[in-house]
Amino acid sequence: MKKKMLTLMLSVSLVAVTAGCGTKAGEAQNGSAAVKTKDTITIAWYPNESGAEMKSAREEIGKVVAAATGKKVEHKTTTDYTIAIEAIASGSADIAYMGAQGYVEANAKNKKVQPLVIPSGESGTLEDAVYYSWLSVRKGEEEAYRNGSGYSIDNIAGKKFSFVSNSSTSGFKVPSAGILNYFSKKDKYKNLTVDDLILGGKDKFFGEVLFGGTHQGSAVNLLNGKADVAAFCDTCVANYIELDSGNANTAGAVYKIKQGATEPFNTMVGKEFALISVTPVLNQPFVINTGTISEDDKKKLQDSFTSDSVTKNAQIILPKDSKEVGMFKQKSGKEKFLTVDDGFFNPVRMLSN
Repeated sequence: MKKKMLTLMLSVSLVAVTAGCGTKAGEAQNGSAAVKTKDTITIAWYPNESGAEMKSAREEIGKVVAAATGKKVEHKTTTDYTIAIEAIASGSADIAYMGAQGYVEANAKNKKVQPLVIPSGESGTLEDAVYYSWLSVRKGEEEAYRNGSGYSIDNIAGKKFSFVSNSSTSGFKVPSAGILNYFSKKDKYKNLTVDDLILGGKDKFFGEVLFGGTHQGSAVNLLNGKADVAAFCDTCVANYIELDSGNANTAGAVYKIKQGATEPFNTMVGKEFALISVTPVLNQPFVINTGTISEDDKKKLQDSFTSDSVTKNAQIILPKDSKEVGMFKQKSGKEKFLTVDDGFFNPVRMLSN
């Protein structure tokens, strides 16, 4: 799967896929230089996980960190991807939950930023540790993108398009790479660059370009008519939607905003959108700054996150029939957290090369 993932993410065809505290010195245990470990550990969260509806999920993760390290925990919610990336890179945050692209950017700024754990796939392994980047249109407009029995992205040119953030893996990096890969094979767009996708207007690739700031925000841009096509991922909107027709995570599938959806979808219940492209993306990790988290605490954190007590904690990994809002949810019952090294994210890193 990982080799397949590298191929997918490098080609990214975007065709329909069918499937403030005191400190104390703490010595690292691996012979590295001493690390000044903080009395309070700060966890930075992307905007997608910073909303009020995710508060209990954040706090439950915080309890795991506090119990493992014996330290206080503070949560740093953000309104912009860059804030979280800069926080973990600078050491003003010690742990962050972020997409693969955000990790790659933070690691490039500071090599002390390293992966801690990553949620597994349905198999309970890294082999299918993926989520999905969607290109979506409003229900009823998908026929303009049909190509035989499948779908094509040819007609996205000239449209109003919404990305998430230029530091988003599934909301920018993967879809933009895929668009470039697809259209650069056509003579008209053979010199197309990623910069051409950021600014819309007359004589530009897109008629208008918006950035939702969050995956939820990008979906809202689509549903309220500001965008004709929007990029966002399945997991970040999963708490607000339900499958209406078709096969999940497959081009042609139709989803609708479900009853009881919270902000920003509370005024959009029943609105529908259809997928025209689906691309698998590496799961997003919890990462740490090893300049502020000692090797000893890193080990404690990894042991805790990968323990049975966390795996079976229904407030962290929600049962598949749960109606609660959370970050992680069972599909098979085998889901867990796994340790992973920096090299795991090379497929995303290579998208920038």
